[in-house]
Order: sequence, then C-alpha cells, then structure tokens
Amino acid sequence: MTRLEQLVNLNKMLLEDMPFYQDQAVRFSRDEQSQWQLFRSLVNVREPRPVSSDFIKMQDCFLKNETVTKGIMDISNLTPIQDKIYLWQGDITTLRVDAIVNAANSGMTGCYCPCHGCIDNAIHTFAGVQLRQECAEIMKAQGYPEPAGQAKITKAYNLPCEYVIHTVGPIVDSQLNENHKQQLASCYRSCLELAEKNHLRSIAFCCISTGEFHFPNQEAAEIAVHEVQTYHKNGGKCAVVFNVFKEFDLKIYNQFLRL
Repeated sequence: MTRLEQLVNLNKMLLEDMPFYQDQAVRFSRDEQSQWQLFRSLVNVREPRPVSSDFIKMQDCFLKNETVTKGIMDISNLTPIQDKIYLWQGDITTLRVDAIVNAANSGMTGCYCPCHGCIDNAIHTFAGVQLRQECAEIMKAQGYPEPAGQAKITKAYNLPCEYVIHTVGPIVDSQLNENHKQQLASCYRSCLELAEKNHLRSIAFCCISTGEFHFPNQEAAEIAVHEVQTYHKNGGKCAVVFNVFKEFDLKIYNQFLRL
C-alpha cells in the first residue's frame, strides 16, 4: 500500500469516528501533502477516547515508517560535549533515547490546534492517538490541571524513544521574575527525578517554555544547564541530551556548555 493509500484509509477511519468534520475534509485534495495535513489535523483535534484496533494497527505502521523515513538519531551516535551531557540540533521525535521531554500545557493531553508548530503537537502526532488517551487517563485520576514545575511519564508508543516525560513550564506573559525561574528549574529537577525513579539511562530535554510560553532563551538555557550539571555533581547517572531546533538556541547552549 502506498503512502497516499495509507493516508486516505486512515483519514476515512478518522472521519467515520468524527463525521462532523466531513464537510471540511472534502476541501483537502487527494494528494500526499494534503492528505497528510488532513490526517494531522484530525488527530490533533480528536478528543481522547478509545479507537478501533484496525485503526491502531494501520496508524502504528504508518507512523513508524514516517519516522524511519525522517531518519532516527541514536544517542550512541552522538559525541558528549561534557561528561554525560550531549547537545544535538534536530527533530526530537526522531531521537532514540530512553525518554524525551515534552513541553506540555496544564491540560497535559497535547495541542489541539491543527498542524501547530509546537513540540507538544509534534510529539503527540508522531506518537499516535494512544498517547493522548494515556495522558487523559492520568489527568482524570489526578482531578486537576498540572501545575508548572511538575512532571508525568507515559509510554512513547510510535516514537523511537521508550517514554515521554511531560512537564509544564512557566508562562512568561510580562516580565521574567524569580518565580518563573524557580518553576523552570523545578521542571528539570522533576523530569530528572522521574528518570531516576524509572531507572532511565538517557533523557533528552527540549527548550522548555521558550516557545509559546515566552521564557527568554538565554535565561532558560542557563537554568537548564545549571540544573543538569548539579544533578550530575550530586551523583545522577542519567545521560542528558539538550535538544535544540533553532540555530539561535544551539549557539546559546554551546556558550554555556563549552565554558
């Protein structure tokens, strides 16, 4: 089955599950790019609930192939910049480590904006609909929105990593203050504590809070590096990858890690 045929079939099953999007779906052309945009839009807006085993089987096969096509980067192929610390620029959904960190929102079930460019959207898209369902179950049991600075761990499903650690960073809607800094530091500590508790050997951090949450990149990187270095100085054994996407962030992390 071709990629286009897979997408058409997946979208057909999603629309049978969400018939109220049929009118919008017919506006998408029957080509790969358009059908991929439709698929991503549908899984982004779909509420967390069970789905058929036939859909899961087809989705999982499709998403695993997508990631292989993009190219998987294994931590074993990276060179440490410091002892147990790596810096890598690329797509975190292609990184093979024990866990990647997702910059989540307080709802913790992913980004519902179709084809949005945030990391939360990308991770949920390429993990599959099972990830949103697991997150929803965790949040239902918790009974309240996730506070900034804490973290939760889930399976990674179709991602090349084993787990996803979800953390909610602070939202900087005006001036950066000490509370924002403490909350961001807590994000890193909470994720590393979960890594230790689950006996993980490696974890990859994205640039938490620096995107949609507007935490200044320079200050965020300084906090991230400080917390990870402190963790290792205190006996932490989990290797850490600082994953950046923008050239700007790569320069900032190089500045702090090559001192």
